[in-house]
Amino acid sequence: MVKELLLAIDVGTQSTRALIFDLQGNLLFKAQIPLPTYIAEKPGWAELDPRLFWESLCQACQRLWDTLGVDVNQIAGVAITTQRNVLINLDERGEPLRPAIHWSDQRRTSGLPDVGGIWGMLFAASGMNGTIRYLQSEAKTNWIRKYQPEVWDKTAKVVLLSGYLTYRMTGKFVDSVACQVAHLPFDYKKHAWAGKMDWKWQAVPMEPEKLVELVPPAGLLGEITSQASEETGIPAGLPLISAAADKACEVLGAGTLASNICCLSYGSAATINTIHERYIEVIPMIPPYPAAVPGSYSLEVQLFRGYWMVSWFLKEFGHNEKRLAEARGVMPEELFDDLVNSVPAGSMGLTLQPYWAPGLKTPGPEAKGSMIGFGGVHTRAHIYRAILEGLAYALREGAERTTKRSRVPITEVRVAGGGSQSNAAAQLTADIFGMPVSRPHVYEASGLGAAIDLAVGLKLKPSFENAVAEMTRVRDTFDPDPENHKLYDELYNRVYLKMYDRLAPLYKEIQEITGYPPMD
Repeated sequence: MVKELLLAIDVGTQSTRALIFDLQGNLLFKAQIPLPTYIAEKPGWAELDPRLFWESLCQACQRLWDTLGVDVNQIAGVAITTQRNVLINLDERGEPLRPAIHWSDQRRTSGLPDVGGIWGMLFAASGMNGTIRYLQSEAKTNWIRKYQPEVWDKTAKVVLLSGYLTYRMTGKFVDSVACQVAHLPFDYKKHAWAGKMDWKWQAVPMEPEKLVELVPPAGLLGEITSQASEETGIPAGLPLISAAADKACEVLGAGTLASNICCLSYGSAATINTIHERYIEVIPMIPPYPAAVPGSYSLEVQLFRGYWMVSWFLKEFGHNEKRLAEARGVMPEELFDDLVNSVPAGSMGLTLQPYWAPGLKTPGPEAKGSMIGFGGVHTRAHIYRAILEGLAYALREGAERTTKRSRVPITEVRVAGGGSQSNAAAQLTADIFGMPVSRPHVYEASGLGAAIDLAVGLKLKPSFENAVAEMTRVRDTFDPDPENHKLYDELYNRVYLKMYDRLAPLYKEIQEITGYPPMD
């Protein structure tokens, strides 16, 4: 019997999806389980019991077999993609020692010793000490070492969510190279754990034996154990193939192998990514992450809480649309498109900068979200459109930074993630970028990217080029409106790009007066 079904598991911020693809990239079956709310004892913190991620994976898989009737004997293999930078401490038995610290967690660690020696002198001479201190304060392991030393002393392995789920699947402490997007001693240029003399071991101190073995994308992580089979229903012995983190998989699933095509992810964290074969830092000291293709780099600019603002707006001001959508039997997003289209491009001058979470350099750690140009003509429809426009402005700025650093002009745009399903959002993105914007044929682009890694790893496809050509395609394309682009171009260059520099001093005053956003 020829096995040609591909099982991709995608553990996102809000839910876990078990997805069945065929070798043509068609999504045949989907089972989705919502994840609990991330909570913690202080504002800005976000944690979750790691076992709940595993339970959601098991439930999603069981739903495929029990409810949707998928024939498990047709499955050729499994690949996992997950949200990034979710840190988990495991003891010697592989049991979690504390809740997982989520990527959206805003805690920081102050009072850490500076990186010393030759590296310290180099950072001081280049003016990078502040950047390194910020990176140290962001490292979740530094917080645990300082404030929960008893947990750190019992920690046998430090894993990301992808590594934890891989362990539960295979019984091995192993993970994909392309899932290492976190503050760990990882060499982003060599795609391996950092060498002994690397400064990262000072910035993020830990014993090397606490880290897991790494496997490149499309490599074999292990086989499904009998215990995992009993809990998930996946046949024991099936290969688990290395994929990548969700954003990297999304780029691959959107069919963006060429460096001139960027992928915009309109998700909880909004990003712009391009794949390159060269190591290029779009922002100095911020490395490109591993791509879902072995040996390649995913150049990325991220808006930390991108489409979180859209969810916030829907929650706070979308009650009417929710009620109408329920009454009409449609998705609320359809009615929000009507809201966007009810006001003109440019939102009558209402301009938003989406810095609602602190950054490193652009924006700086003191940054706040801003909206200027408000007047008596503006309604909640203008505010909602301004949110979408602000996100697109910020991503366009990221595209221009990428082009400048890589010297490869971006000529095409693909959009993926939850927000990409909005026709209004896709159209205004095309108008702001001034170039065609296309959506992949499946909504689950990150899951499809994992399936492509799986297909290549199992030799069901001879190469990534072949797999992308046969498994991805464009569903629809939005061409820019020349008049709207002209308007947006002026707002972008004459207003948006000037906002941060002019408001940054006030952000610092607000931080000094109120203590928000906190620096430690």
